[in-house]
Amino acid sequence: GNAPPGVDPEAFSWFQTVDVDHSGFISVKELKQALVNNNWSSFNDETCLLMINMFDKTRSGRIDVYGFSALLRFIQQWRSLFQQYDRDQSGSISFSELQQAFSQMGYNLSPQFSQLLLARYAQHSPNPSIQLDRFIHICMQLQSLTDAFREKDTALAGNVRLSYEDFLAMVVTRML
Repeated sequence: GNAPPGVDPEAFSWFQTVDVDHSGFISVKELKQALVNNNWSSFNDETCLLMINMFDKTRSGRIDVYGFSALLRFIQQWRSLFQQYDRDQSGSISFSELQQAFSQMGYNLSPQFSQLLLARYAQHSPNPSIQLDRFIHICMQLQSLTDAFREKDTALAGNVRLSYEDFLAMVVTRML
């Protein structure tokens, strides 16, 4: 059939291929099978779930063709940004490239924090680096938590005073 109004024909065609069970929706499992990093590894489960939740307007745990089309545009924008920061064109982002990316995105983060993210999200190897899926994951969470922090930092002082429970509530409600 033809693509519904407002849906890119290429996205519609890919939706039909990815919708293995022909339910008219894409699940986390189907999305994971469809998306690959530059090294041909599958996207991480957590990242797929974050993205499904972001485009799931019905809160059903899956997305329709419109959500899928929007998700593809979203991923393409992130892929383009990722390629900008992947200065050596290795297909992954190294520690120094991650530091530069954060800086250019306006985040003033210490090398220690970037190292912590690398340790948490990179594949374990002698030269740890971040694949596209983890880059999207980190950036989505960083943005979400930054928004939560800014809600509390009304004076834009760069620090806030929170109770432990306020902190937990802030983190839990922002984990997409």
